[in-house]
Amino acid sequence: MNEQAIIYGCLRKDPLCQRELYNHFSPKMLAVCYRFSTSREDAEDMLQEGFIKVFTMLHTFEGKGAFEGWIRRILVHTCINFLKRNKKFSDSIGLEFAEELTAKEESFASIMQGRQVVECIRSLPIGYRTVLNLYAVEGYSHKEIAELLDVAESTSRSQYTRAKVLLEKVLLQKEIIGDKNTTIGWLSPAQK
Repeated sequence: MNEQAIIYGCLRKDPLCQRELYNHFSPKMLAVCYRFSTSREDAEDMLQEGFIKVFTMLHTFEGKGAFEGWIRRILVHTCINFLKRNKKFSDSIGLEFAEELTAKEESFASIMQGRQVVECIRSLPIGYRTVLNLYAVEGYSHKEIAELLDVAESTSRSQYTRAKVLLEKVLLQKEIIGDKNTTIGWLSPAQK
């Protein structure tokens, strides 16, 4: 079945089409949830909650842009709401790792997909990790992030900068990158 047929079937509440849609998109969307979560169980809860919203809101998809992007946006919002609801984000947005350091501004795409790097990102405090994921991976602007997280735009910018600095420390500590003199890149905002 093609994507249009699956969407149409889901709008008619056809269980086979719903299963097909879920099976097709859930692995990618679980990866999205995993980046925001503190555990696999939380990621799976976020995924289930997100797909309930996808099926509930499917009638609002206007066909503008990629369907996968539409689903991803719903899942990202679900993850943020999950973190807010469980107070996992607000408890860690503080400046506990704030240091006056500067991060290098280069391309980080070459190692971003590596499992070790993803795990290092997941080890960051959830506030830093959330902003880093939203800005660099999902392509949200700092203004959009500020609105999503109910923080000032300057807070989003500082959290992102601090996340990059802390991530560099973690990558150095785990010897995923060489010494500080090694030319490494940093996360650039994703293209929407």
